Amino acid sequence: PGTVKKFTLSDCPSQAFRDLDISCWYHEYTDYVLSAGLMKGMGNGLFAPNGTLTRGMLVTTLYRLADEPQVAEQSTFTDVAEDRYYSDAVAWAQANGIAKGMTDAAFCPEAPVTREQMVTFLARYAKYQGADVSTQGALTGYPDAKTVSDFALASMTWAVEQGLIQGIDGNLVPRGTATRA
Repeated sequence: PGTVKKFTLSDCPSQAFRDLDISCWYHEYTDYVLSAGLMKGMGNGLFAPNGTLTRGMLVTTLYRLADEPQVAEQSTFTDVAEDRYYSDAVAWAQANGIAKGMTDAAFCPEAPVTREQMVTFLARYAKYQGADVSTQGALTGYPDAKTVSDFALASMTWAVEQGLIQGIDGNLVPRGTATRA
């Protein structure tokens, strides 16, 4: 974890996917997550950069970033089967306070992750890694700042301050979904 590695076209994992455009803003980032093994494709030569990022996908990416630590027990969520690609990741995230369920019983791993859920998972992961996630400012520069849920307000502020969220057309769109890119 840390800085994003620069790649050349001769060392470009994105080229393996027919739907990744190496001239797009995400190119450097998809090269990084592919090279580091943090994300994988969707099959049939597709990465689906504009596809919806699910809660299970995001937690799995964070789990891989943490070097896939051993999990002692499966999660307590009734909708997370033991044989899914995200099973250990959800158990790890639950055990370490990185991700919580949509309810006490349901994680909803196949549900789209909202932007406010995403930054909350990211901030909790950063804290898990020992980073300072305290905030200095407010979200007053965004017209939709008041629509950020209470649970995500500090995380959204932190993500904006860190440059992880820059807004969409000047708005945070906290309940909008995140893409795989």
